Amino acid sequence: MIELSNVSKTFTLHNQGGAVLEVMRGANLVVPKGECVALTGASGAGKSTLMRIIYGNYLAAAGTVKVGDVDVTKAAPREILALRRDTLGYVSQFLRVVPRVSTLDVVAEPLLSLGVAADEAKDRAAALLGKLNIPEALWGLSPTTFSGGEQQRVNIARGFAHEYPALLLDEPTASLDATNREVVLGLIEDAKARGTSIVGIFHDEAARARVCDREIDVTGFSPQAAA
Repeated sequence: MIELSNVSKTFTLHNQGGAVLEVMRGANLVVPKGECVALTGASGAGKSTLMRIIYGNYLAAAGTVKVGDVDVTKAAPREILALRRDTLGYVSQFLRVVPRVSTLDVVAEPLLSLGVAADEAKDRAAALLGKLNIPEALWGLSPTTFSGGEQQRVNIARGFAHEYPALLLDEPTASLDATNREVVLGLIEDAKARGTSIVGIFHDEAARARVCDREIDVTGFSPQAAA
């Protein structure tokens, strides 16, 4: 479902005379349906960079990045948007939403964009918010005013509202208490059981051991390692 072949990435430092910095070379990764792969490595090794390449936020300098039938490195912007709407979800550490939009609408939006009826979308959103212990009294409020942990749970609910065939997870349990951590791990296990391909960053070692099938140390994709 997710396949990277010989991927490289460079950044051009325009404030340093246009110097080109090579940060990744020869990255290869295959994540079949129903498998969860953890990206590991020291801070700065390239975990987040690799996730952003898969999502299409960063354009690879070379190689192919396929999610389903779409090569992200060659796809037009409209194809990337369609991929994110239908196929590839991303649960980041930070919630970025339009102010004054209610929490219920924030979580329901991925379903509404797929044409799901409003009542059905909001019922699914409500079920996830309840499961993640967001008090119903908050559902009509904007999550921009919530605590960090509450915002993360809203972000997780939004990311799991649609049953994406592929998911990217960036520290999904980082700010959670034991009860909500258990809920999130259960959501990940359910997604794997229905065949979702998952790539994630999990600094929580116990969570990584529980839900991840393999670990990939991205340090091996550094230009020095590939040389």
